[in-house]
This record gives sequence, structure tokens and C-alpha cells, in this order.
Amino acid sequence: MSSSTETGPAADITALPRHRAAPGDRTGAIWLGSWVAALLLLVLIIFMWQNTVPVEVSFLAWQATVPLALVLLTAAVGTAILTLAVGTARIARLRRLHRSR
Repeated sequence: MSSSTETGPAADITALPRHRAAPGDRTGAIWLGSWVAALLLLVLIIFMWQNTVPVEVSFLAWQATVPLALVLLTAAVGTAILTLAVGTARIARLRRLHRSR
């Protein structure tokens, strides 16, 4: 008596669908990004805590005495905003160029 379908453990294993892990799992990326952000925030807090020496800042007619950390942080944020603006303009230009072709 032969059967064309298998029964038993071998049939159960072959009937299961194969699942592969997603190559770019978003949960893992969010987890990693959260840790990186937390570490950067910790470094920023330590930096600001250690650089509280007041410095005099002059810009055009404005003069102020502020902590060194605040001056450096403001310069870094301003530079980041400028870089993002230039990058966004470049991406928009490339997208328009790509669509016109």
C-alpha cells in the first residue's frame, strides 16, 4: 500500500512556509537610533556642564556675556540648519531634474 502524500513529521516540516528575517528591520533601526541619541545627549550634557565659563560675544551692535557651551551649541545648531537647507535644495533640484527626463 503506497500513498502519494507523506504523513508524519516530515510532511509537517515541508508544509510550513519558510520565513526569513527582514533585511532592514525598522524596529532594530529605531532601537539603535534611540541608543545613539541617548549617548549623544549624555555627551552634550557633560560638555555643557564642563563649559560654563562666561565669554563675551559681540555680533554687529549686540554684545552679551554667555556661557561658552551655549555659544558653541548655538554655532553648531546654526551650522546644522544651514547644511540641511543646502542639502534640501540640492535634493529638490535633483528630483526636478530626474522627473524632467
